[in-house]
Amino acid sequence: MSGSLMIWLSAVMVIFMIAASSLRLYVDRPSVWLLVFAIALYTAGNLMMVRVMREGGLAIAISLSAVLQLVLINLIGLLIFGERPTTMQIGGISLGIIAVALIVWPQGRHG
Repeated sequence: MSGSLMIWLSAVMVIFMIAASSLRLYVDRPSVWLLVFAIALYTAGNLMMVRVMREGGLAIAISLSAVLQLVLINLIGLLIFGERPTTMQIGGISLGIIAVALIVWPQGRHG
């Protein structure tokens, strides 16, 4: 993945993290405006993902997005909302990190 595509993906992740955090706040303090805000952010993030999919390929873009969201939202849950994952969940998150490393690992030329 190119540097500019990684920056674009990072921006998408920021948008998705704010959207997910807004929904978590909505659970504690229901407000139509929080819900509308989160939906608008998810819509914007998904529209931005189109570029990532076009340039990086569907499989890689969605895999990276899903695992990065998994890891980042768990960090937010831990640091901001005080949620604690179980040992099994930590193992799953660790496997997700390994999966991302294998997906983005530089590939040598074959043939």
